[in-house]
Formats: sequence, C-alpha cells, structure tokens
Amino acid sequence: MSFRGFKNSIKKFHQRRKPVESYAWWSLLNYAQKRSVSSLFQFGYDIDFVRTSNDTCLVVMSLDGVSITVNEDGVIDTQPNIKMRRNKT
Repeated sequence: MSFRGFKNSIKKFHQRRKPVESYAWWSLLNYAQKRSVSSLFQFGYDIDFVRTSNDTCLVVMSLDGVSITVNEDGVIDTQPNIKMRRNKT
C-alpha cells in the first residue's frame, strides 16, 4: 500500500468514528479526564469502561489489547495495576 493509500484509509477511519463527546460515559468525566481521554481517542484508543467508586472515577481505555487508565487528575497510566475479567468466547 502506498503512503497516499494509507493516509486515505486513516482519514476514512477517523471519519467513521463518532465524536468522543457523544458516548454515554462522557458526562461522568471531569474536565481533566475529558482532556486526556480526548487526546488518547485521537490516537485510536477506545473506552473500555468507567469505574466509579467512593466518589472517584477511573477511565480504562485500550488500543490493540493494551490497557491504560486515566485518573481523576487526568494523569495517564500506561502500565496500570488493574485486573480485568476477559470474556470467554
């Protein structure tokens, strides 16, 4: 594939994705988290889930099977110490 073809396929991919602000979990995030999540979303990360407990909110995102988290301060942790259940298919 040529560079032009690659560039066009990336452009089409970004056009098909709905805006990050349209997801239901968007309203759960504070300003710092929204900034970090928006930035990561532009690089292709998708939201897996938002975990809320005791008035705290942790965003879990992934790209190519690699998970990252965004805490309440908007800090991105690229090597989070979390355990997630995987669906067995």
